[in-house]
Amino acid sequence: MDPIQRRDFLRGLGGSLLAGGAAWSALGGLAPLRAQDAKVTPEIVQLRGEMEAVARWIETTSRDQILSAAVDALRKGLPYRQLLGGLFLAGIRNIKPRPVGFKFHAVMVIESAHQLGLDAAQPDRLLPVFWALDNFKASQEADVREGDWALGPVKESAVPSPGEARQRFAEAMEQWDEEAADAAVAGLYRAAGSSEVAEVLFRYGARDWQNIGHKIIFTAHSFRTLHTIGWEHAEPVLRSLVFGLLNGGKASATAESAAPYASNLELASSVRKDWMAGKADPAATTALLGTLRQAKPDEAAREAALALKNGVSPSSIWDAVSLAAGELLIRQPGIVALHAMTASNSLHYAYQAASQDSTRLLVLLQACSWLCLFREGVRQRSGLPEGNRIDQLDADTSAEPPSLEAVFQDLTKDRALASRRLLAHASRATSLTPLFDTVRRLVFVKGTDSHDYKYASALFEEVSKASPAVRPRLVAAAAYQLRGASDRDSPLTEKSRQALARLGS
Repeated sequence: MDPIQRRDFLRGLGGSLLAGGAAWSALGGLAPLRAQDAKVTPEIVQLRGEMEAVARWIETTSRDQILSAAVDALRKGLPYRQLLGGLFLAGIRNIKPRPVGFKFHAVMVIESAHQLGLDAAQPDRLLPVFWALDNFKASQEADVREGDWALGPVKESAVPSPGEARQRFAEAMEQWDEEAADAAVAGLYRAAGSSEVAEVLFRYGARDWQNIGHKIIFTAHSFRTLHTIGWEHAEPVLRSLVFGLLNGGKASATAESAAPYASNLELASSVRKDWMAGKADPAATTALLGTLRQAKPDEAAREAALALKNGVSPSSIWDAVSLAAGELLIRQPGIVALHAMTASNSLHYAYQAASQDSTRLLVLLQACSWLCLFREGVRQRSGLPEGNRIDQLDADTSAEPPSLEAVFQDLTKDRALASRRLLAHASRATSLTPLFDTVRRLVFVKGTDSHDYKYASALFEEVSKASPAVRPRLVAAAAYQLRGASDRDSPLTEKSRQALARLGS
């Protein structure tokens, strides 16, 4: 994991953009690397197959030329999956994941950008990944200024055998031993399947709240992106992830941010075995929401466990978590409240992706405890005004409700009014697709920050997963974070559109 100087790495790159003959959307790969193209410095981790060439030109192309280079690659046959994968892996090996946030958002935002692009109209589908390309180049420049870190090759002599990898990895993570964990996770990747590796890392991602939940966000986004680009590219991703998860060292194990983990491990063992068989209970959701407004982290988890014991469905617990996250954004908009939603969304993903009930229960209890940490984090950073309870919001009852276009035109002028209008719209709409389409377009045109993409993606998922009665209130809370139509356009939007216009020429 030792850093190297990127200028030495770049001198050894050589090579050029390789091309295939198919259209950019074709599924075929690029031509094989020539021997002289494959010669790179040994101090940086090498990627598999075609991803090495793609990541290489992304890394070495200047920021002002990156969009043009991407268009050239797509026109010559580069598949979208390889563009996405090359960008993600270039970030993995070029940007230091410590702290897990700040410039490293260039890596964590890629999955959100991809998700938003999936449902976009055809002309807009590549806008988010083009934004992510530019964002990576900005973060790469910042990383150079801050020390020029890069992910080196794993120490092969320290990689445990397949039979020892699982135990050695667990021991290293429990001891916060970076060097041993780096080699052990490489061994674990080589010995186990993706589901088993994910199961283990979901737990460590949820182990502590340090960096306002970014460790579980990094974990979830890593596995989600790997599902798209291919598990065969996972080894450097897992090594970067583990390096990030061990940020803080042994001191993190006894910090307040890690305290809920040990207590929730014990608490989970006392919950009834059939806890997933409960029934939806809106009253239990309201009660737990009240608890999350004032309880300590361990108290919130105990109330959730008690609800499960009494036969309440886990979905009702998740409803309370989402509502509590949305309420923080209403009461005090800002970076900490925003991450209450994005971190809860990542925990929710881990809950749904995990195969073991024990992992699912643990991350559910952690989500409840973390909302209390987020609440106090907001209070300490910015203060936390009383009132504005999400379950008591009144919808705008105008005789002639404004159109979505009008709501978003005025959104940043009066967010409280926009919130009431969105509550009214979401309560009566037969489909939220037009609303999501509007939000998505505004992110593409107005978005300038990774959180524009991360929040919108998390919002769409949590609204879709929530019970029908909860969805309108999550939409209403979003008025305090979303971009408005009157916001200034991102300077990158027109540049991206001009570049993309060449694809059809």
